[in-house]
Amino acid sequence: MKQLNVVICGFDHYDGVSVNPSYEVPKALADQGLGDIGALGDVNVAIHTVGLPVSFANAWPLLLESIEAVHADIIIATGLKHAARGVMLERCATNLMDAAKPDIDNMTPTREPIDPDGPAAYWTRLPLRSIMRDFARDGIPATLSSDAGTFVCNSLFYNLLNWTSGQERVLSGFVSFPQVSETGVVGVGRRGLPLERQIDAGRDVVRETIGYYLKPSSSDILID
Repeated sequence: MKQLNVVICGFDHYDGVSVNPSYEVPKALADQGLGDIGALGDVNVAIHTVGLPVSFANAWPLLLESIEAVHADIIIATGLKHAARGVMLERCATNLMDAAKPDIDNMTPTREPIDPDGPAAYWTRLPLRSIMRDFARDGIPATLSSDAGTFVCNSLFYNLLNWTSGQERVLSGFVSFPQVSETGVVGVGRRGLPLERQIDAGRDVVRETIGYYLKPSSSDILID
């Protein structure tokens, strides 16, 4: 039986957010599991979670420590987009820090590269096409996002993909969740999703990424 180690990270706290899906979704997946994954083949999946501070300096080192501790095969980072109406799959991480507000360490980098010697951007390593197909099947509002902004989420995403580019066989990417709204009503002008729907979305992301890891296919990839 093949063993796969999956690390799912989120952020510990956002100011003014009482229920943070970036914290709750990874925790729920670790506690509840992925459900029936028999269709994926003879595989055992261990899910590891880590909560990160909203910190340019410390988020990535803490994630890297967790990745190396469990020899992760798949890493899925998550964050929160306050204005999102549904789940957003991030396609690209850019080599830029440009903060309009300070992080938890009171750092406010302005138009600074994350890595002065790094490329301008990296593309995600997640099978976006197959994930979006699952979202459509499950009725989860979702869209592709061009980038994860220029705050800590993007910085973490870029560092993660930069590290992944040097690994022989690791998949990684970033998913932005909307605010938690328990009304269950989705429509024009409405933002957020119930937490259970966001957990379902996280489960779809992990399952499809595992499937792609085991049987890579170019048809699963969608970046444009």
